[in-house]
Amino acid sequence: MKTAIYQFAPAFGAKEKNLQKIEKTLLQTDVDLVVLPELCTTGYQFTSQKELDDLAESIPGSPTVESWSQLCQKKGFHLVAGLAEKDGDQFFNSAVLIGPEGYIGTYRKVHLFLDEKKWFQSGCSFHVWDIEKAKIGIMICFDWIFPEAARSLALQGAEIICHPVNLVLPYCQDAMITRSIENRVFTVTANRIGIEERVKDNPLTFTGGSQIVDPKGQRLFRLGAKVEAFQEMDIHVTKARDKQITAKNHIFYDRNPKVYQS
Repeated sequence: MKTAIYQFAPAFGAKEKNLQKIEKTLLQTDVDLVVLPELCTTGYQFTSQKELDDLAESIPGSPTVESWSQLCQKKGFHLVAGLAEKDGDQFFNSAVLIGPEGYIGTYRKVHLFLDEKKWFQSGCSFHVWDIEKAKIGIMICFDWIFPEAARSLALQGAEIICHPVNLVLPYCQDAMITRSIENRVFTVTANRIGIEERVKDNPLTFTGGSQIVDPKGQRLFRLGAKVEAFQEMDIHVTKARDKQITAKNHIFYDRNPKVYQS
């Protein structure tokens, strides 16, 4: 299964410009699955609720989702991408899964980071979708620091965890090696690059380093911290279906939940 990441620097508030940039790049590709960064159409550092209200979209049926659906249909791939979602008077940091036949589903970020708590509500569930070639789970950015997020998806059968991110802390890329090992899944972390300085004395420098990690913790590739790039890699999804650590140890069957504290 040919899986790809597009790492770039979205321009804040310029949805049409960002969408055109994404489409221009993806039209040149021939892959099965593409993962884009968190909030890749709007940028990250919101400064007011009105600003978010102006940029967020209702899902499905929004212009962005319709545009991506047409792109997926034309190119025959599946896409996971982050965007700001509006649902009535609530707002979510979300990611959509779209395929050649259109919109499939939405994940709303459960674990909010820093000022996201001012603007967004938390999601309340994790979900896995079967796209025939693989079972896809989604988590977003700061979900990485909570092992329960990836474990919840793995227990639901996820073989590939798609991970749109806007990382500013230095730890995530290494932590995702552990998330892959402890769940025997592929993790596809799509980060952005660049700097946003929209809040006085609080510039955000995004760390790049987008990567794919296999179920045994091997990085198949990792992009640089400042480079804009589209990178693809063939992965063998069947490797994520083998949960045996030894002939007598299985990562799920050997769990002992009754002794774990919730």
